Order: sequence, then structure tokens, then C-alpha cells
Amino acid sequence: MAVEGFFENNKREPVEAKVGELTPQSRAVNITAKVVSKTETREIPMGRDGSPHKVSDALIGDETGVVYLTLWDDNIEKINEGDSVRVENGYVTLFKGNIRLNTGKYGKLELAAEPLSVEANTENNVSSQTYEQPPRRPFRGRGGGFGRARRGGGGGYRPRY
Repeated sequence: MAVEGFFENNKREPVEAKVGELTPQSRAVNITAKVVSKTETREIPMGRDGSPHKVSDALIGDETGVVYLTLWDDNIEKINEGDSVRVENGYVTLFKGNIRLNTGKYGKLELAAEPLSVEANTENNVSSQTYEQPPRRPFRGRGGGFGRARRGGGGGYRPRY
């Protein structure tokens, strides 16, 4: 059974999920899984100022499957291969058409209170399935500013009367 939406009774409460249930629409999920592997940390420029951020991917899983979890900055050092981890309020995004689990600013990643006793099912890698991804719209910035003037919506110099 695929779990989508993840809001029970119209409340914005995260729900428990298994890795094999994740879909591109999955939001507000709590998952307990084992870290199967972790990639080398790489640095990439991000943000408007191009400030560097560290990123790594961890393959995590439970008895239903495995998925790539994107780790940013401080979260990279929190976990190692073989650890049992707990993702709270996680969500799924598509990266190059493949599922990635994320924590984002409202989620949390920590070591699980109790180690997971089952082995990760590496035969079912939900991140290996490719999904159709809609094209991204170009970033237009915030507020009106020059963007509004270019679209003919005003802007520019106006004398005071």
C-alpha cells in the first residue's frame, strides 16, 4: 500500500511509514531504518551568495526496501553505516526523476532509540525507480521590483504630485 499525503483526519501530524510505501507525493513521514551505506561528502555552492554547503547521500532501509536520504551539513556527521536512524516529519522529492527522502527545516534526523532488528531489503530500492518529473519553473525572485516592470505592470520612475 503506497502512502500519500500522510495527513490523518486533516491534521498535519506525521504518520509512521515503511520505506517500501514511499511515493513522490509522500509528505510528513516518520521512518525508522538502518544505514546501509553513505557516500563521500562533497561541497556545493548554494544560495544567492554561493556559500558552500556539504552534502552526502545515505542509503537507508527497513524490511520493505531502501531509499536514499539526502544529508546536509551537520546531519552528515550524525550517522554512520550500520546505525539505526529515525527520520521524523520527512518528505520525498524527486532528484533527476528518482525518489530522495529529506528532512528539511521542519524535520529531524537522529539515532533511533532502539536499534532496528531487521535487515534492510536491498532488493527493493525505491530510489532506483524513475518517475516523470514536471519541468521546473524559472525563479523569479520575491516581491515586485524589476520583474513587475518588465511584465508591463508598472514600476519605474513616477513623479510625486
